[in-house]
Amino acid sequence: MQSSIHLNLGDHYILAAEDSPVQAKRLKHFLDTNDINCEICSNGADALQAAKARKPVLIISDIIMPGMDGYEFCTKIKSDPDLNDIPVILLTSLSDPLDIIKGLQAGADNFITKPYDEQYLLSRIYYLLANNQMRRIGSGDMVIEIMFQGTKYQINSDKKQILDLLLSVYEAAIHRNEDLIEAQLQLQRSNENLISANQELEAFARTVSHDLRSPLSGVVGFATLLLSDSKNMDDVAKNYIQWILESGYKMAQLIDDLLQYSRSGLADITLESVDLSKMASEIVADLKMRNPERIVNVNVQEDIVVNADQKLIQVVLNNLLGNAWKYSGKVENAEISFGKVELEGITTLFIADNGAGFDMEKAEKLFSPFIRLHSNNEFQGTGVGLSTVKRIIEKHNGSIWAESEKGKGAIFYFTINT
Repeated sequence: MQSSIHLNLGDHYILAAEDSPVQAKRLKHFLDTNDINCEICSNGADALQAAKARKPVLIISDIIMPGMDGYEFCTKIKSDPDLNDIPVILLTSLSDPLDIIKGLQAGADNFITKPYDEQYLLSRIYYLLANNQMRRIGSGDMVIEIMFQGTKYQINSDKKQILDLLLSVYEAAIHRNEDLIEAQLQLQRSNENLISANQELEAFARTVSHDLRSPLSGVVGFATLLLSDSKNMDDVAKNYIQWILESGYKMAQLIDDLLQYSRSGLADITLESVDLSKMASEIVADLKMRNPERIVNVNVQEDIVVNADQKLIQVVLNNLLGNAWKYSGKVENAEISFGKVELEGITTLFIADNGAGFDMEKAEKLFSPFIRLHSNNEFQGTGVGLSTVKRIIEKHNGSIWAESEKGKGAIFYFTINT
C-alpha cells in the first residue's frame, strides 16, 4: 500500500542494524519503496562504525544481535557527543517489562514491536525527524532514579525521550490488544460456526437414522417371513434371504450406533453415584447369556464407585466390555479384566483382554468415527462405538487411551473427573 507520508531526506540517510537477512531485506525494500536513503548493517559494531563514518539522521536497530546488542549499540550512540542527537528506534518483541527499562537506560527514542506494521514504522520515523529539534527541551543533565522489581535503575534520557518512549510502548500495547481482541472475535466466530456445523451434522445423523429404521424394519420383517416359510425354496434362495437378514441386522446396528453417537454429543450430564463393578458384572452376565458356547474368565474388581451419568457411563462399559468380549473371541483361555489403578496419582479405570490386539502405530485413529483397525472378515463392527465412548468420557472431564500389541490383547484406560 502506498504511503500518504512522504519524507524528503535529500542526501541524508537512515542507518539500520538488523542481523536477520530476511528482516534486513524486508526493511531495505520498505525504505527504498518510500524513497528513503538507507544503509543496512548486520550487527551493532558495524552499524556504530558506519554512524561514525557518516552520520545518519535516524537509526533503526534490532535488539537481539550477535556481539553488540541493540541496547549496547544505542547506549554507545547516545554517549557519543557527535552522535547523541540521532533519534534511535529499537525493534523488539516487548516480551519482558524489563525491555522498557533497558530501553530507557540506553536512551532510545521509540520502541517498535515486531512484527511491525510498515505504515506505523513510517509514521514513527516521520514523527521523530519532524520533532528532532525539540527533543532537548527541558532536558539538561538530570539523572532519574527508578525502582523496578526491587532493583534501582538510573535513566539518563531527557523528559521528551522518556515521554516519547513510554507513549510508543503504550501505543504498541493498544495495537497488540486490538489484535488480540480481533483474534478472540475470530476464534469465537469459528467456534460458533463449528458448533452450528456439529449440531447440523448430528441433526442430520438423527434424521437419517430415524428415517432408515422404518424401511429397514420392513425388509428384515419380510425376509424373516420368507425364511420361516421356505419349504419350497432351494438352498440358493435360502442363502440369499439369510444374506438379506444379516445385512439388515448390520444396518440396524449401524443405525443404533449412529443414534448413540449423535445423542452422546448433545446429552446433558446428570451426575450420581454409580457402582461400576455391579454394572460391569451385569453386562458380562448378559454377554455370557447371549454366547453360552464361550468360556471366558472375567475378573471384575469390587467396589468401584464413581460420580457419573449412569446412562452414559453404561454406554461406555457396554462398548469397552463388548469389544473385549468380541476381540478375545478367537483365542483359547480368553480373559477379560475390569478394575482400577493409580497412575501418576490419578485414579484410572481399565478394561483389559488377551485378544487380537492392534498395531499401536495406528492407535491415534482408534477413536475416530468409522475407522476400524480390523476388517469385517475378522471381526464385525461399525467403527462408531469407541468414538462415542471418547465423547462421553470427555463429557465427564476425563480422558481415554489404549495400549496394545498385535496378537497380545489390549488395555483401555480411562478417567472420570466430575
